[in-house]
Amino acid sequence: MKASDQQKSKPDELDDDEFDDNEYDELAILERLEALREDMEDLGVTNLSELIERIEELHRQLDNK
Repeated sequence: MKASDQQKSKPDELDDDEFDDNEYDELAILERLEALREDMEDLGVTNLSELIERIEELHRQLDNK
């Protein structure tokens, strides 16, 4: 195989590696989101607005101590 033919095959290999990285990134995001959902359920928070409200409320309570 000529060197030029070898160079042509390398981008395909890079594409496979990039896909693996993207797939890993997606799995990492999925894991974070699932953990967030579990934490929200444990705290009794059902949406982002409630989460923000709870955070602000706790900040006010701590500031008043």
